[in-house]
Amino acid sequence: MKLARILPLICLIGAVVLVGQSSKNTFRVPLGLTPMMWPKDNAYSPEKAELGRLLYYDKRVSADNTVACASCHAAEKGFTDNLPVSVGIAGQKGGMSAPTVINRGYGQLQFWDGRAGSLEAQAIGPMANPIEMGHSHEGVVTRLRKVAGYRAMFKQVFGTEEFDLDMIAKAIATFERTVVSGNSPYDQYRAGNKKALTPAQVRGFSVFVNKAKCDACHEGVNFTLNAFHNLGVGSQKATPDEGRFAVTKDLADWGTFKTPTLREIAKTAPYMHDGSLATLEEVVEYYDKGGVKNKNLDERLKPLQLTAAEKKDLVEFMKSLNGEGWQHLTEPKSFPQ
Repeated sequence: MKLARILPLICLIGAVVLVGQSSKNTFRVPLGLTPMMWPKDNAYSPEKAELGRLLYYDKRVSADNTVACASCHAAEKGFTDNLPVSVGIAGQKGGMSAPTVINRGYGQLQFWDGRAGSLEAQAIGPMANPIEMGHSHEGVVTRLRKVAGYRAMFKQVFGTEEFDLDMIAKAIATFERTVVSGNSPYDQYRAGNKKALTPAQVRGFSVFVNKAKCDACHEGVNFTLNAFHNLGVGSQKATPDEGRFAVTKDLADWGTFKTPTLREIAKTAPYMHDGSLATLEEVVEYYDKGGVKNKNLDERLKPLQLTAAEKKDLVEFMKSLNGEGWQHLTEPKSFPQ
């Protein structure tokens, strides 16, 4: 669906009340977003989200108490780490750039290659990764169960002090679904405030849709439908990343990676799955040349022949997608003991 077709709906979306929930257990999203879809077995509650926030920031989930989820997905850095590749336990470096947590509740498959089928599955993956947190799932549960404060909180949220990995995953995922961004200048513009965007940003939106056709992949209210595409990034390496092919073993998926949201994109540098492009200007130049040819390059990638002014305007438009809804989700001042 093209942006032009869904834009009228954006004006109707603001603070959303989810039917069937009390006002206490209602999660409201900013202007421009659709209602958050909560799993049937993991409904929202503020208590569960707060428990998830504590776990998200707690370094005790790592083997040596040095790495938390927030170490690679920090609020002050747009819920990324602003590094080409992330650094885990004992200073080990991973192979990919940390994607933002912002608006990940609007996608099912997680990680660049989509190997996790839900936010719940994603939340616990790094814990047992030897490069990231270096722990074991059993070790995480055992350690956290020894914390009286956590036992009390799990009792309140899940009805038992003998919590398990599934409950830990549900709490963290609940918090992550509250990490949203909307009510950007772009959203305000579409809602009728014609002064919300600068003239350059208005021109940039036209380039985005009409000439560069960025909305072929970055479409919808979250500027992505979470599909997988081969842009040629890293394909020139001696051993290129296989992307989603490593998960599906489907040759059509070789070198494809998930299209990220463009919301808050100005805060989440560097870009691409390997962090190889440092600025939005570099990203625009990469697309303008048509990516890097390889055996599975997406057929939609063609040289754009944008002018210097169009490139500048396009970058300005992407900056208009910085919004609000996540800034209050800061690190706790203390943790359960």
